[in-house]
Amino acid sequence: MRPAPTAAAALREPHNAFGAARLALALAVVVSHAFSVASGRIADEPLAALTGYTLGEHAVNGFFALSGFLVTVSLARRGPRAYAIARALRILPGLVAATLVVALGLGSALTREPLASYWADPALWRFIEGTLTTFKSNAALPGVFADNPFRFPMGTVWTLKYEVLCYLGLLAACLVGALRQRWTAPVLVAGLALALAAAGLREGGVPKGLETALRLPLLFGAGAALALWGERVRLWWRLALGLLAAAALAHGTVLYPPALFLAEAYGILCVGLALPLRHKALDPRADLSYGTYLYGWPIQQGLHALWPSAGAWALLAPALALTLAAAALSWVLVERPALRAKALLLGPGAAPAGAAPGPRSSAFALSAGRSTRTQDRAAAASVRASAGASSAQAPAEGQRACRPCWIGQPYR
Repeated sequence: MRPAPTAAAALREPHNAFGAARLALALAVVVSHAFSVASGRIADEPLAALTGYTLGEHAVNGFFALSGFLVTVSLARRGPRAYAIARALRILPGLVAATLVVALGLGSALTREPLASYWADPALWRFIEGTLTTFKSNAALPGVFADNPFRFPMGTVWTLKYEVLCYLGLLAACLVGALRQRWTAPVLVAGLALALAAAGLREGGVPKGLETALRLPLLFGAGAALALWGERVRLWWRLALGLLAAAALAHGTVLYPPALFLAEAYGILCVGLALPLRHKALDPRADLSYGTYLYGWPIQQGLHALWPSAGAWALLAPALALTLAAAALSWVLVERPALRAKALLLGPGAAPAGAAPGPRSSAFALSAGRSTRTQDRAAAASVRASAGASSAQAPAEGQRACRPCWIGQPYR
């Protein structure tokens, strides 16, 4: 029997399932929120009672693990400057567009205030400023969703704050040369896991804010560690299921949260790279995951405001349809042009050596959030190119500080 492929080897293949996985995770967030939007109770969301975490929280866990894996490969191959530009052009254009569409478009259509008063209200402009500068997700718009259980219209953007902080932490690790010392990544992950378990010893359990502040960096760090050790990490479905089973056995103990999150990080990597899911049919050309994540909540809020007596199941199908339509428009009109702008800003250096130019060699990642198909192809192209490229050309100083082992060398 042939041994399971490593993550590094699987990433060289022409296709993966990261695009389909991200879209599935984003749609899972929409499904999860359908219940709390209608009732106002987070505990009503699927899986909350069974696992202690909602379906949406599990999906966000997958997003952060994928993001940690993909952006680590991107940073190690491309260097700090290209990484910073790619991250900004992935997060900001879609967020700015969604914030303006919701605040000026959806808000104007659904506010109870006269339109002139709505536009003159300082709360409208504070909402836009707070969403774009601090990723504030609990701010309301004047006269909008006044009778909904939750009044805020951008309920998912709070995770972007943690995503950006993780991006900055990874960049700092690159600049000080920590990415070349691969052992630092699993040590950091182990430290966060132990801190999370220790926090569970507190009387009354872990405060939600503290748990989130440990959970999301833990998942991102786990994804980064899997990337840095990609030539040794093998993709075993049996191991993924075994880790989930071990986490289930630890349910009710302080070991359950870190065991669950680490199992999810490894599991989502298998979903993206392991056979039989690694197939071109699951590698879509358009990445609708970020738009789905951004527009799902405001669309669900709007539907509930228009039909408050309808239950979660009744509004779920129209919410999914409208969200995917909005995500498609966001991809075509905002996100894809932003990726092309990145290639113009970076010039020929935007693509890894040996990779074909064009949209398929552009690099960016999620993000929740959330990363994209283009990043996947860029990472794969980077690894394939490094396997066949000459080593005569020395990398730039920033890339030497960031490039560890297999990401910049032929796979052995």
